[in-house]
Amino acid sequence: MRRLPQLQKPFMIGMMLALTAAPGVLAQDNSGNSSWTSSSQISGPSGTTNPTRTTQSHSESGGRVIDKTTTEATDSDGRYRPYQETEKESVRVNDTTTRTIERIYGRDADGRRTLLQERQEETRKLGDEAEKVTRTTSTPDADGRLQVSQRELVDSRQASPGVRDTKTTLFAADPGGALAPKVQTEERETKREGGTVEFKKSTSIVDLSGNWALSEVREGTTKQSGDGGAVKEENVLRPDANGRMSVIERTVTRNTDAGGGETRESVETYSNSVPGQALDDHLQLIQRQTTVHQSGPTGRLTTTRQVERPNPGDPGAGLRLTQEAIDIVRPGANGTAQQTSTVLTSDPDGRMNTVWVDMGKSDNPAAIHVETTGGTKPPTAKPK
Repeated sequence: MRRLPQLQKPFMIGMMLALTAAPGVLAQDNSGNSSWTSSSQISGPSGTTNPTRTTQSHSESGGRVIDKTTTEATDSDGRYRPYQETEKESVRVNDTTTRTIERIYGRDADGRRTLLQERQEETRKLGDEAEKVTRTTSTPDADGRLQVSQRELVDSRQASPGVRDTKTTLFAADPGGALAPKVQTEERETKREGGTVEFKKSTSIVDLSGNWALSEVREGTTKQSGDGGAVKEENVLRPDANGRMSVIERTVTRNTDAGGGETRESVETYSNSVPGQALDDHLQLIQRQTTVHQSGPTGRLTTTRQVERPNPGDPGAGLRLTQEAIDIVRPGANGTAQQTSTVLTSDPDGRMNTVWVDMGKSDNPAAIHVETTGGTKPPTAKPK
């Protein structure tokens, strides 16, 4: 599912977005092939931000899927000019192999389209539930020729009933262009009776001597709770000053079904690095994130997320609300849907103030992905 394009720049307090979305077109024939196109425009009050316009298209035919996205921004004269384009093509080679090629284009100083990056991924399903994935990233050199800059090999297989192992090796190009292994992860997921899942992921990097050195371990369990939800506990271990692996972070995630169309998720993070305090071995609660999903009888869906953190100036005072995100989707007439996203953050005095509000409209409800994004949005790229 796709989310309506969001303006990649925070607004000042109280500013509202005006979004005009062109009707999405969805076409489907009897063979199951489908295609759709949509366009949207996001703009704020004059002088506050650069308006952006995004066009998306999707088509499926004969096992081939093509997605294109073009984003435009206004220049100093107020004219829309493209600054980034993405083309992604997925092809089912046969019953066991799928290949995807994604190309990202930018614009040079003269406005010409320039290839910035190409990513290829090939997935092969083997016997006994095994799978191999190869991901290759290439970038153009000074002469415009593509050079492989990174390759990732993933080998996943069923080690025994209920046990799955996955090994991933990341290769990166050295100054001479030769690929060499840099990072390796080994994961094991074990399913137990009663719905309990145990997991462990070890990450190693190549040290200065060219040997693999363990840099991080993430391990924990996911258990079903009596209220129909689940509890996930995860510990993060890293080498201490003496090279011994020790727990530096712990997260506890609880999912519950409150009934009446409401679900809740709480994520508590404990760490030995507390803002305003010296580093020690004692884990303390440094963040609590609570997300509530509510669905109404008319199809309205509201997602509210609150983030609490300690005050660096007074870490012993406990957690305080630092951020709130509210995302509302309302179904409209003729298959349309409207979406409003609001983010509030606390000022130095603890007051919650609106930092940005997005308003969207789509004629293709399936293209809207309800998601509350926190913090600040990444800055908008500007056309050259």
